[in-house]
Amino acid sequence: MSKVWQKVFEDTSAHRAEIVKAILDSEGLNPVIVDLKDSSYHFGKFEVRVDPMHVLEALRVIKKDINFE
Repeated sequence: MSKVWQKVFEDTSAHRAEIVKAILDSEGLNPVIVDLKDSSYHFGKFEVRVDPMHVLEALRVIKKDINFE
């Protein structure tokens, strides 16, 4: 049975998704980016997902260490 990766972050910016992925990766959480952007019409989003056992830790890191405002 395959794992169902859980979304911990989403944004329309690939750059922001890559930043979140890099930070989570540095914490050893092995995130992946899922590109849900439509290539024909250029709308949609990017999701950063982690293994279900790392969701709470990933959300903690995002809340504590990442602020795009």
